[in-house]
Amino acid sequence: MYFKKSLLITTLLVILPQIALATTWKIDPAHTAVEFKIRHLMVSWVKGVFTEVDGTVDIDSADLAKSAVKVRIGTASIDTNNQKRDDHLRSPDFFDAATFPAISFVSKKVLVDNGQPVKIVGDLTIRDVTREVELAVEEFSQTVTDPWGNTRRGASASTKINRSDYGLTWNKALETGGVVVGDEVHISLEVELIKG
Repeated sequence: MYFKKSLLITTLLVILPQIALATTWKIDPAHTAVEFKIRHLMVSWVKGVFTEVDGTVDIDSADLAKSAVKVRIGTASIDTNNQKRDDHLRSPDFFDAATFPAISFVSKKVLVDNGQPVKIVGDLTIRDVTREVELAVEEFSQTVTDPWGNTRRGASASTKINRSDYGLTWNKALETGGVVVGDEVHISLEVELIKG
């Protein structure tokens, strides 16, 4: 009996500190940017942002590889600085925001090098189509305390996807060859997190 109690106590002493090290951080929408760019007429890039984004990052400071990311992006919040184009992007030709109001990303694996996350592998869902993507982590800051007592940290990441993989296939051919909208989408993320 004594041995069992001692084993239980020892196990708890080992497990509890590990549990305590996993901390949930919330994405701060006011200081987070989800940006993208895509080829237009095969000659230039059109840039845009999604202004509605929320989610959480569970950071395991003892083992960053055990961290997890969940993000939700409102499709109707797309903004390319052109109302007519934005309305078209919200339509069934593209995101169909009325039917599919959100894009989501859920991590499956975090790769770490020299104590820093370098890649996040996860499932990206657009229009109910889910495909695995890899986010290259370019920066993962140290923590700071803001003037209001909140603990914050930031991260930058990027990836590329083919929009046709998610059913975003609308296009028009050009008389000179090529198409109106490119297939490859470059995505960049600037994320600020608040602890707790």
